Amino acid sequence: MNQSPNNLIFKPPSIAPNGVASNGVGGLTIGILALQGAFLEHANMLRRLGAVPVEVRLPDDLIGVDGLIIPGGESTTIGKLANQFGLVEPIQQFIKANKPVWGTCAGMIFLAQNVGATGSGGHVIPPRLGNMEITVNRNAFGRQVDSFEVDLELSFATDQLFRAVFIRAPRIETNSQAVEILARLTDGTPVAARQDNLLATAFHPELTDDNRFHDYFLNMVKTSITSNSKQGEVVVQK
Repeated sequence: MNQSPNNLIFKPPSIAPNGVASNGVGGLTIGILALQGAFLEHANMLRRLGAVPVEVRLPDDLIGVDGLIIPGGESTTIGKLANQFGLVEPIQQFIKANKPVWGTCAGMIFLAQNVGATGSGGHVIPPRLGNMEITVNRNAFGRQVDSFEVDLELSFATDQLFRAVFIRAPRIETNSQAVEILARLTDGTPVAARQDNLLATAFHPELTDDNRFHDYFLNMVKTSITSNSKQGEVVVQK
């Protein structure tokens, strides 16, 4: 039965003894917003880690998933399509229900509370969720031809540098005290951040063989499952 976008019910999954959601295959179920962008690459990485990826294109697709990834792509297109298919309010409800959401590149823009200056290529401010207390600048490092890779130090995994891929990437200009910075460029520019159940990266971890960010997100999801299971069914109304 279809749920109204203004009244979605998110039920906590049953918990196995090891603390992982029990969904019949022993892994977490992670939705990937599959309107445009690099959603297949995220799906492949999730499968490697034992999670079950589910493509999300309509509000009902959110029901039964434990977390959501908003992939990189073209931020204006993703925002317009999400609005067109009635996904903006349901994803906001998903976030209010303490479900983790991770935005990569364009996904970070979609999560951002504010969008500041736009660099090369386009000046239209796309529709967005606005839940994460950051201001981002779009295309902050230039056009596609200016894409680059760089080694980053991660606050949650200091044993080895992370090779990050930046493609027409945004950057975080300002953030509230509620936001934890997870990685910076050598000039101090924040490029990865977390706020409670929200995660954002300006780069594309799914385009590398390094699974540490996906593993970090899955751990966020496991923590959320444990917390939500104690609260019972969550109904979020507009």
